[in-house]
Amino acid sequence: MQSPTAAQDRPELQKAIQEIVDSGFAGVSLRVHDEQGEWVGSAGVRELGETEKPPTNGHIRIGSNTKTFTATLVLQLVAEGKIALDTPAADYLPEFGLDQRITVRMLLQHTSGVFNFTGEYYPDGTVAAGIVWSGKEWVDNRFKTYRPEELVRLALSKPARFEPGTDWSYSNTNYVLARLLIEKVTGRSLAEEMQRLILGPLGLSDTVAPTTQPELPEPHAHAYYRYEDAGEQQTVDVTRQNPSWISSGGDMISTTRDLHTFISALMGGELLPAPLLAEMCTPESKVGYGLGVFVQDAGPNGGTVISHNGGIAGHAALMYSTPDGAKTLTASLNYVDDAAMSLAAAFQKATQRLVEEVFGGGQAGSADAA
Repeated sequence: MQSPTAAQDRPELQKAIQEIVDSGFAGVSLRVHDEQGEWVGSAGVRELGETEKPPTNGHIRIGSNTKTFTATLVLQLVAEGKIALDTPAADYLPEFGLDQRITVRMLLQHTSGVFNFTGEYYPDGTVAAGIVWSGKEWVDNRFKTYRPEELVRLALSKPARFEPGTDWSYSNTNYVLARLLIEKVTGRSLAEEMQRLILGPLGLSDTVAPTTQPELPEPHAHAYYRYEDAGEQQTVDVTRQNPSWISSGGDMISTTRDLHTFISALMGGELLPAPLLAEMCTPESKVGYGLGVFVQDAGPNGGTVISHNGGIAGHAALMYSTPDGAKTLTASLNYVDDAAMSLAAAFQKATQRLVEEVFGGGQAGSADAA
């Protein structure tokens, strides 16, 4: 653990996280591993109305960072010979009547064209609704349990976004199908397989695949949601919620330390054979998405960074690494979320600022809300 004076050693990092708080976030906790060693710091507040800072290794809902864990698990099962990347997903999951052209690889790369059960946003501005995950209706029903099959069936009842393999579009449905595929081929739950292949071997004791449990282990910063009710703005603490509405698209809980250990081990070759790690980090051409990771240019001096970010109802997590796992940035943020996702632009800017600070300049950062 860092000494209390550690923040003084890297004033530029403390300044960067303070700027994020000043832009509207309640709190930020940052962990950086680089040639200068480990730096850990936090800014802002753990809870609205209080003065205590967020814990530097608090539990956070990591949102779409879950996808990197899920993709890694699928690739580990590929290494074990239980799954083949270019086999039609329908061969493993015949019960859904999936388009035969959709392969396992397309699920992991978001090139399947399957409708996103949290809703689709089209280039012309139209929106096709999915399940309810915002507003008063979500707040009132945030302890409801959704079964993964239910989310998939809802998605498959809607028109596909494009022909399989012809385009790219971010869809949480892909990763719920990946979860069901893992469970089908192993005969065990996703949480059990995650424990067997990732959490156990890496000693990630603070990382949880919660399925339906609403609790967040202590310590943690609080997450908030703001909505309108009868013309009045209401802000509620949504730290406790049933995350089954997002399932393996974004339900996991972790800490900045565990995220560092995971991404560093993954990029360092500890979890996957070299050929599969290379496939994971080979980006498609539209947005640079590999298999469960974004592959990005960190600017003129920064080289390539491998990342995923995630936001879910007042919590967000960042996870960045060099391709060899030697330098990492992991962060957790807590904030007041709303249906308009009004902090989205600030989130993008904050992410870019941190990446430039740690990885050496230029443009980077691909945030996605769960």
